[in-house]
Amino acid sequence: MGVGTAPQRARATVGLILGLFLAALEATVVATAMPRVIRDLGGVALYSLPFALYLLMATVSGPLWGRASDLYGRRRLYLASVLLFLVGSALSGAARSMGMLIAARALQGIGGGGLQALTFTLVGALYPLRERARVQGWISGVWGFSALVGPLVGGLIVDHLSWRWVFYLNLPFGLMAMLLVGRGIPEEPTVAGARLDLAGAGLFAMGAGALIYGLERESWAALLFSVLLLAAFVGVEAQQPFPLVPFGALRRPFAFRGFLGNLLGGMAFFGMTAYIPLFVQAARGQSATVGGMLLSPMTVGWTMSSVLAARALPRWGPRPMARWGPLAMMAGFGAWILARQASLPALGLAGLVVGAGMGAVMLALLVCAQEEAPREVLGVVTAMLLFARNIGGSMGAAVMGAVLGPSLGAGGMALQEAFWKAPAVALGLAAGIWLAGLGLPERPRPTTDGWEAGRMEIEGEIDG
Repeated sequence: MGVGTAPQRARATVGLILGLFLAALEATVVATAMPRVIRDLGGVALYSLPFALYLLMATVSGPLWGRASDLYGRRRLYLASVLLFLVGSALSGAARSMGMLIAARALQGIGGGGLQALTFTLVGALYPLRERARVQGWISGVWGFSALVGPLVGGLIVDHLSWRWVFYLNLPFGLMAMLLVGRGIPEEPTVAGARLDLAGAGLFAMGAGALIYGLERESWAALLFSVLLLAAFVGVEAQQPFPLVPFGALRRPFAFRGFLGNLLGGMAFFGMTAYIPLFVQAARGQSATVGGMLLSPMTVGWTMSSVLAARALPRWGPRPMARWGPLAMMAGFGAWILARQASLPALGLAGLVVGAGMGAVMLALLVCAQEEAPREVLGVVTAMLLFARNIGGSMGAAVMGAVLGPSLGAGGMALQEAFWKAPAVALGLAAGIWLAGLGLPERPRPTTDGWEAGRMEIEGEIDG
């Protein structure tokens, strides 16, 4: 895919960033609005479903959007995902019952999954290596920024307007994103004779959904059901001329190690973030606000590191970041193990180091997997890496919850004494990312937009 002029590509990139910001913001902003929603619509027993179902549908649908974009064209699939997201937003704002809100949020989540997966995919298709790392770094920064400002934005909207405007404000900005991307990116031709594997898509969606549900609810029945569905999915895929997940593409060195690194990184990073607020409140006696604030350094570290790593990656290659990123994570988690009774600012500094390591290694793995992937599977490779990170978060929370065991309910000194086990698990997972990075090739073997060509171009500019 190419873009005719630099201004067209710039407009498209602004649209992509705007759309991703909306999708990322929805993952956090609604939590702030929910108390007011419950007051208006009732249904307190369903309190968590509007945002939990959004995240579930966004996670499960991502690989489906990615593969469909490989077969039917990325531009039209991106525009379809934005349109679905906006329809879900409008219906959420107009909801007159919790049932309607939950259904609308599920629809919005399906569109949000496409926004997330296809934004990273389109950047991978639009930009050569020398520019792609920088743009992906900024986009990763947008994701982190949205996590920081989401609760604040939600609070301001609810206090000064209405909770319904949390959803209605998506409409003008989403339409602007559609206009910018639609005018800035030419359409690709569809693959001749392509047909999306609907049976495989259904099995994958149900299996992945059951897996996330089973991990979140610690339901062995759901986990067993997910294993059976995913096994059936693999069997169906083997018979398809256009499989939903082309496993051969994921066996390439960067794609496989990128998938593994994202899975382990999601387990370590998001597993810890699930329990840090509880530790601060139940073990250290602080408020929920302080517990949430202790997560901010991790997000800030990820955001800043992504932007800085993006500038260094084309010049130095992925291997240094794939090694030093996990080492930084291990150092931060090690500080949590040894100094969990330290002051909260000191623990926040350790979280900043963890986030910096996470941002560096995740960016390196994503950019390099995209560089190596054939363009006909770029969408699904990108989406599967993001899917692995999200699934890893659910797995990490379940594993760390099991390790902490009864101390979670006891709180107080029991949780204070036992909490070292959670960062210890995270440290082991970060070590796994480091080991996976040791086997990375010096340079990926691209099919187009050669890595070596991009590197030589940069070096030529520097030498000149």
